[in-house]
Order: sequence, then C-alpha cells, then structure tokens
Amino acid sequence: MADAQDVMSALVADGEAVDALVADLSDEDWARPTPAPGWTVAHQIAHLSSIFRMAGMSAGDPDAFRALAAGIGQDFNGAVQEALKPYLANPPKVLLDRWRAERATAERALAAVPAGQPVPWLVRPLPAPVLAAAGMMELFGHGQDIADALGVRREATDRLRHLVQFAVITWDFGYQARQLTPPDTEFRFEITGPSGAVWEFGPADAEQRISGPALDFCLLVTRRRHRDDLALVAIGADADAWLDLAQAYRGPAGPGRTPGQFAAPRP
Repeated sequence: MADAQDVMSALVADGEAVDALVADLSDEDWARPTPAPGWTVAHQIAHLSSIFRMAGMSAGDPDAFRALAAGIGQDFNGAVQEALKPYLANPPKVLLDRWRAERATAERALAAVPAGQPVPWLVRPLPAPVLAAAGMMELFGHGQDIADALGVRREATDRLRHLVQFAVITWDFGYQARQLTPPDTEFRFEITGPSGAVWEFGPADAEQRISGPALDFCLLVTRRRHRDDLALVAIGADADAWLDLAQAYRGPAGPGRTPGQFAAPRP
C-alpha cells in the first residue's frame, strides 16, 4: 500500500464525509430505504459501526478479535445481520454517537500499530494500512448507498487511490465469491483519478487490461453501479469477464445493481 500515514488520514477524511451525510438527518430520513434490499440508512450506519468495531478490536485487542471471529461460523450473511442488532436497537441520535465512537476507536488503534506488524482479520492477518484501505472500501460502498437514498451527489477525490489499490490487491475476490478459478494471467490497470493523475498497476505489457475513471472503477468493485453505466474499458476476454465479477469485499457478491437503475451513470 501507499504511505501508511496517508492511508490513515484518508480513512479519517472518508469517515467524516460519510458522517456529514447523516449528521443532520431527521428520524424519517434515517428510515429511508437504500438501494441495498431491506436496508435503510440506519442499517448502513449500523453495518459500518460493526465493521469499525471489529477493526478497532483487531488493531487494539487482537485476542478479543480472534474470539469474536471464531464465533462467526460459515453463515456470513447471518453474521452480518446479527451484528446490526445492537446498533439498530438505538434511536438515530444514539446510533450516530455509537458510529462516531466506533470509528474514532478504530482510527486510533490502526494508526498505533507499529509499521510492518500485521493485525488479525477474518481470513488472514493484514498490515494495518491494508485494513484501513478495506475500511475505506466499506465507507465508499455504504456511503454510496446512503447518498443514493438521499439523492446526494458526492465529491470524488484522489483519496480513491487507496481503494483502487485495495481492489487491485483483491482482484480475485469476485472469483472466490462464485467458486470460480481465477485466470492464470496478470492484469494491467490504468485508472485515472479525479485530479487527472493516472494510477498504474500490473505489468505494462499485459494483454489483459482495464482502464477508466477511478470513481467508476470504485463503483464497480463495490458493486454500486452496473458496468454498463460506467466508462470502464476492458481489453482481453479475461479482463472483460472480470468487469462482470469484480468485487473488493469478501463474502457473497449479492445482486449488485441493474443497468440504468439510477437516473445518471454516476452519483
């Protein structure tokens, strides 16, 4: 990953951006449905709260995290739903306070991990900056659901670079979610940030290539937009197939979004 301090600062900034979406909402708006079936705005913040609680525990109390992870079992979706309950039991103001507290605890704990020291996570230990980037992925995806529910257009920044790099690292998650074998080839990614900077990953001479705007790429890998509504270009059959499978998170892919589901192709 890029500079560890840069990732941590970006995580804080992205958390504040999502916080700003919900800070002044009415109780009615907290109950608005989001594009995620069955999830309201409150569900989205409850999920982020549970994720940041785990991240803070992983970095700050690894033994407690291992005990928690051991109890999750094979029912991933069931575990996700169960983790929401303690947060959804609260009224919106209390939920907001809990979300802020979980976020602050995780930010401090991740920043305090010594350089090069991995922390436990659900599948395998991760360097703290990589776990921070995973947190940014969660903030981006669930923040997008909230923004879509509220009809808000979010400002894209070059902080997306960390999510792009995380998605490149986890490029095979979409295959794993579908019990498919990833192709035995390397991809070239050439992704253009909001500032116009081009972020390049993978061999320059790779035959399988993916290019396009960073915002579109992040919407794709969080499955918040259908590929048909995004300005991403694939060269090569494997790269083209990847655009249908891409996801930067573990667990079931979910239904994703349908072509033309939103009024405009971008948020």
